[in-house]
Amino acid sequence: MTRVRAADAALCPACSSPVADDPRFTTWCPSCEWNLDPSPAPGPAASDREQRRADRRRRRDEAARRTVRTRVERVYAAVAADRSAVRDPAWLGANALAGAVHLTTLCLAACALGLLVAAPTWPLRVLGLFVAALVHSLRPRLGRLPRNTVRLYRGDAPELFALTDRVAEALGGRPVDVVLVTAEFNAGFGRIGLRRRNVLRLGLPLWAVLAPGRRLALLGHELGHQVNGDSRRGLWLRSALAALDEWEELTRPALYRQSFGTFVELAASAALQLLLRPVNLAARALLGLLERLTLRTGQAAEYRADRLAADLAGTEAGLGLLRTLMLRATVDTTLLRMRAERGRRARRTGTGTGTHTGAAAVPATGPWEELAAQLTDVPALERERRLRLSAREFGTVDRSHPPTHLRLAMLEALPPTAARLQADVADWAAIDAELAPAARQVAADLELGH
Repeated sequence: MTRVRAADAALCPACSSPVADDPRFTTWCPSCEWNLDPSPAPGPAASDREQRRADRRRRRDEAARRTVRTRVERVYAAVAADRSAVRDPAWLGANALAGAVHLTTLCLAACALGLLVAAPTWPLRVLGLFVAALVHSLRPRLGRLPRNTVRLYRGDAPELFALTDRVAEALGGRPVDVVLVTAEFNAGFGRIGLRRRNVLRLGLPLWAVLAPGRRLALLGHELGHQVNGDSRRGLWLRSALAALDEWEELTRPALYRQSFGTFVELAASAALQLLLRPVNLAARALLGLLERLTLRTGQAAEYRADRLAADLAGTEAGLGLLRTLMLRATVDTTLLRMRAERGRRARRTGTGTGTHTGAAAVPATGPWEELAAQLTDVPALERERRLRLSAREFGTVDRSHPPTHLRLAMLEALPPTAARLQADVADWAAIDAELAPAARQVAADLELGH
């Protein structure tokens, strides 16, 4: 279905119920959910054969969605009934499978070392080099700090780190070592390097639109990943998933398609694909199995992180954070509109368009205050549409998280709690001042301005 004009939105064309008329947002009917998703429907197929293929693909996709929905609902039911253990049979199976993956990599490393050191002929030594290169691509990644992201250390933002220290202490976790300020409408937590330093990622578009209590809930959720039993974030399982993904990518079929290829080249390509195909299928199957085994414990850990956030900042703040996360598409659209408006102003004044010479050319707070004001102005009906769309499509922040509407339902079913950690107005003002240089840099990167 397509987006309707505001002038035609007095009555729902499907059920004749009155519908709201706000030209800034999608017009839809809460009674029958007409135009709930304004995305255009796929066009008709060019031939009967293509139509049959499209139908088969649609049935496969629908079956896959039903399977995922069933699994996700089972996790929700188990967590809601307090039947979700941190270590269950799925957790044991995932760790055993990860051990087999790492053992395979270790055996290949021993094989490469043996060929390079003791091989009697040069072809075997060349094979050893090839196996060593394969082992290098399968090695566990310890992670590193990204180069093009604003980094903050304790000396750069003492008040921000003091707040994260209070949150970590309240949750029983370790302090944060580095804060990365990004241009994403998201946040994250992880450990990197040999010293396993704690890294907190703060997406400025998300941080800027959150009220103080919701910011505390965000910190509580992310730092809660230290203590919520999320085994996917450990090096053991994460590196096994990365190794299987590398196996699948390295052995993925890529036929020799150049028209000027000789018969020998085409035959060699076909033979190579026949040899790699079983390995590729095995890698895909094991990757799918490991992701399925970690789905239950991973999503249960997200629910526990939500509970930790609500216990720390209060239930209302936790619910408010999740409701804000559902507005990602609205934030993306608003940022595009703000960028386009800046381009129009620049063309009118003759100062150029997309280029910028430095972060100092963009005011620190103006764009982010404007973004927060526009998000506050989102009507309740649009928020309801996003919630229903999440329930229909099982929408998530990403595939590692439970659907947002289920996360909301989980918190709403719990007894309401008050915040047990707070920061005063002076603390937030000091934190905003510390983040001002990063805010200017991110605004410049997104080409935002007054």
